[in-house]
Amino acid sequence: MIVMKPTATEDEIQAVINRIESCGARAHPSRGEEVTVIGAVGDREHVARLGLEGSPGVEQVVPILKPYKLASTQLRNGERTVMEIGGRLVGGDNFAMIAGVCTVESREQTLETARIVRDAGATMFRGGAYKPRTSPYAFQGLGEEGLRLLKEAKEETGLPIVTELMDARDLEPVLEVADMIQIGARNMQNYTLLTEIGRSNCPVMIKRGLSATLEELLMASEYVLKEGNQKVLLCERGIRTFETAYRFTLDLTAVPVLKELSHLPVIVDPSHAAGRRDLVTPLSLAAAAVGADGIIVEMHPHPEEAICDGPQALYADTFPEYLEQVERAAAVAGKVLSSTPA
Repeated sequence: MIVMKPTATEDEIQAVINRIESCGARAHPSRGEEVTVIGAVGDREHVARLGLEGSPGVEQVVPILKPYKLASTQLRNGERTVMEIGGRLVGGDNFAMIAGVCTVESREQTLETARIVRDAGATMFRGGAYKPRTSPYAFQGLGEEGLRLLKEAKEETGLPIVTELMDARDLEPVLEVADMIQIGARNMQNYTLLTEIGRSNCPVMIKRGLSATLEELLMASEYVLKEGNQKVLLCERGIRTFETAYRFTLDLTAVPVLKELSHLPVIVDPSHAAGRRDLVTPLSLAAAAVGADGIIVEMHPHPEEAICDGPQALYADTFPEYLEQVERAAAVAGKVLSSTPA
């Protein structure tokens, strides 16, 4: 990590970038309000040959000892990443409420839910066109027809769209609609898929795998970051433990620990962790209070008729009250709901 002086000129910064690339390494500049930090990522021998100590504009050269280089807090000198997604700010003091349907089922269901999400003042609309299911015989999503309905919801409401990508072959049609791609827990270590998303430069939220450590989650983010895509969010969605009283154990300790380890925003998914509607609100309040940068939650106009995950979906008509409660909890942690274009 090369920390530039506050007085470093653009020519001096570019000279450092050129030197890094001339040694066969990759340069990842991060421009803060006062200081520019440049990450040099590549083979250890290549990086060792840089010899940038004392170069014009260079304050210091600091080795990043963590295996995750670009996600590390060291890279941004302790500064939190704030990103703009579809005109909404995420990270820092901004709290994102991402809400919508588990899966796009019909035009009526999708548009009705999107209008409720918009009218309540949420940040983004979520909806699955491609669905990973445990059983190969279960509903797998509407595919491109689902994407078309999400596009219509976006055009009507103005809400940024968050949708899951499971297969690199579907990347192009998803990019035509999505403001942010979701990588599900089961694909967290699909490194080929992560690399392709990194090259797309589309914002991505990576969900923690069912049994993944925090370091493994951060290493997954590196596959996107190393391709030049800086807009990566981490998502805690519950991990598998010995407990059987609920679906997964929501690891809220992961939120402050990830913020200690990484500069990337941290989102929490209480719906998939709980698997039960009555647990979603208390887990959401706890997540907001512990400092999460946002929540991704499922709702449905008629959960009892939902094709999948109905028991965990909030009733759509209760969503405005739910959002007000979560917004108050987020305020305790010093965050403000991000709901209007930046």
